Amino acid sequence: MSKELRVLLLGNGGREHAILKACKASPLVKSVTVAPGNGGMEQEAICFSEVRADDVQEVVHLAQRLEANLVIVGPEAPLAAGVVDALRAVGIPVYGPDKQAARLEASKTFTKDFLMRHNIPTARGYRFDNAKAAVAFLEEREQFPVVLKADGLAAGKGVIIAQDCDEACDTAKEMLGGKFGRASSEILIEDFMSGEEASIMLMVDGERFVMLSPSQDHKRINDNDEGPNTGGMGAYAPAAVVTPELKQTIIDTLVKPTLAGLVADGIHYSGTLYIGIMITAEGPKVVEFNVRFGDPECQVLLPQLKTDPVELMYACATGTLDPTKVEFNDGYSAIVVLTAAGYPGTPRKGDKVTIPENLPKGVDVIHSGTQSDDSGDILSSGGRVLGVRAHAGTLEEALQKAYEVAEKIHFEGKHFRRDIGARQLARDVPAK
Repeated sequence: MSKELRVLLLGNGGREHAILKACKASPLVKSVTVAPGNGGMEQEAICFSEVRADDVQEVVHLAQRLEANLVIVGPEAPLAAGVVDALRAVGIPVYGPDKQAARLEASKTFTKDFLMRHNIPTARGYRFDNAKAAVAFLEEREQFPVVLKADGLAAGKGVIIAQDCDEACDTAKEMLGGKFGRASSEILIEDFMSGEEASIMLMVDGERFVMLSPSQDHKRINDNDEGPNTGGMGAYAPAAVVTPELKQTIIDTLVKPTLAGLVADGIHYSGTLYIGIMITAEGPKVVEFNVRFGDPECQVLLPQLKTDPVELMYACATGTLDPTKVEFNDGYSAIVVLTAAGYPGTPRKGDKVTIPENLPKGVDVIHSGTQSDDSGDILSSGGRVLGVRAHAGTLEEALQKAYEVAEKIHFEGKHFRRDIGARQLARDVPAK
């Protein structure tokens, strides 16, 4: 492929900074511009900080002005807003699904109906738009815990696992009472699935797909999976819990039926499809769909690709994906996320961030919630401030490298988990 790509990348988090680094390393990319970007991304590319990723018309105007011939959409909000539809309407190739396909993440009830209609393994779910009816349903239940999900996008905070009836009823009343605005005007109450979670990410072009290395995220704020849920405190890949046999089962029972179901429903899917799975005693089941790369999983998946990730994104965007030509790197990737004081509640912002120079080979610092001030200093501006990513021959070595750098980064109130990947290390089972 000899295409010279002028890339516009939308987003401002760690996922997008990882994609930016992939673009900078790609021989296909002539230029890359970001909107809106963050403090770390500003050091590597021109960023239009005044352009919101979900401002559809402004994004289209910027892409046309830059003569972009590939737009990569990082977060879910612009996908749900229809930015892909608008860009394609003016002839610009886009990596990401259109508004109709983005409903797989934008509406939990839409997704549950889709899964049930196509007989794809998942937990039973029940829809409610009335608090009184939801409470009556919960008071008649005998089995807890139970999972409550806001129907719409709630910035990763719309899923609650309620341990008993009282907590479930209180949560249902809060959600349907407007806790997440329109996102929780309807809720889904699901049976709780026990097992081990894993993240399956696909790069999709209709029914053609590339399955990236299975990965595992760490959602809880503290070690030993304690404390409240977050957007993700760290991740690693490949995850040994997804054995070669299980991988094939996932493809046969979840992936192919999902893509075939989309085609049957008249939905052309192009972009990343993230399938959050639960590995239960009955086999793998779908927990949720996301319509973009996970964060922080994206950060560890891109280094696992030997084939240029940007080449694959362009192929998906133009309908030319050939899964048979994709190659993967050996070894392991891991990321440790550093968060601000107060996260995942109200994080403290504005603290100066100091990052060591001359990072070890195979280590990157990925910016998530940062901004630069007039003097060029990097300041914290969000809950998840940075991630330290490392790639090495073994998971243990990758984690050791990441933790060594994480210790040397300084900002007031810095917090990170010290047990990323511990479950896999305890297994001592090599991933394939």
